[in-house]
Amino acid sequence: MNITLGKTGITVNKNGFGALPIQRVDKKTAAYLLRKAYDNGINYFDTARFYTDSEEKIGYALSDVRDKIYIATKTMCSTVEEFNSQLDTSLKMLKTDYIDVYQFHNPSFCPKRGDDLYEAMEEAKRQGKIRHIGITNHRLSVAKEAILSGLYETLQFPFCYLATDKDIEIVNLCKEHNMGFIAMKALSGGLITNSQAAAAFMSEYDNVLPIWGVQREGELDEFLRYKDEFPTMTADIRAYIENERKTLSGEFCRGCGYCMPCPAGIEINNCARMSLLIRRSPSASHLSPEGQEKMRRIEGCLNCGKCKSKCPYGLDTPNLLKKNYEDYKNILAGKVKV
Repeated sequence: MNITLGKTGITVNKNGFGALPIQRVDKKTAAYLLRKAYDNGINYFDTARFYTDSEEKIGYALSDVRDKIYIATKTMCSTVEEFNSQLDTSLKMLKTDYIDVYQFHNPSFCPKRGDDLYEAMEEAKRQGKIRHIGITNHRLSVAKEAILSGLYETLQFPFCYLATDKDIEIVNLCKEHNMGFIAMKALSGGLITNSQAAAAFMSEYDNVLPIWGVQREGELDEFLRYKDEFPTMTADIRAYIENERKTLSGEFCRGCGYCMPCPAGIEINNCARMSLLIRRSPSASHLSPEGQEKMRRIEGCLNCGKCKSKCPYGLDTPNLLKKNYEDYKNILAGKVKV
């Protein structure tokens, strides 16, 4: 199944490759995963300058097929100097002379004409260094402003079967404005474990390109099963999703990491959702000595409120950390069965 990203005209397989997780594996493993994805029809690869060596690994694995793939990357720049420096570094790491979709990476505001940053983006496009201008965000207000501005060709925004009516409104608004919609957090940061249900939900939206974060071959194989015949919604899957929405209703951490770094050294994006991770994505590492040490750091929380102020979902992060730590201690003590 293919999808066209709005006015960009870019037509790709509805399975996009999210390359954030490959920064956690070695170069050889990353190259193997990237190449296997390409060899099996995946042709859209999403990365960011912020994702440590992810860009370098894509350049290493796929530079010889550059003209057959689409690469999207992002900049978290705050000045024109940073913009130009990060763009040039991305081009070098990716071993390419152009980027298909270059995106502002979750800015707190919507850059527009008259802003130095947007002007730098347009200049880069005139120079041929980028082909399409995009923006990523976790904030409904910024996302909506970007769509209505008419200045962006793509929006990357969290979207999965836990989406609210307001999230779906953003998707539909993109379609009305012929703007490409790229779904990040399609598995809600690892909390969604049924890929068939996740993909079936995406099949309901013909303008949405999901990018699946891939770190292991087994994960990639799941999505490769859908490259020719994408799952469609059934009564059973719809009932499953409804039950999931009830289970995960309320406040929970999506693991986006925009609250980081923590002054107390707490790994917030995992510790604030540990209760769900233990129950939904079991791993020996969660309860290992290393995992316990990470959770113990919550005891040193400064209650400074920095994480809470930076959370794009408005979560009371310090309180969420405390709740997860209390549950974690009860699990270790055998007081709570999982």
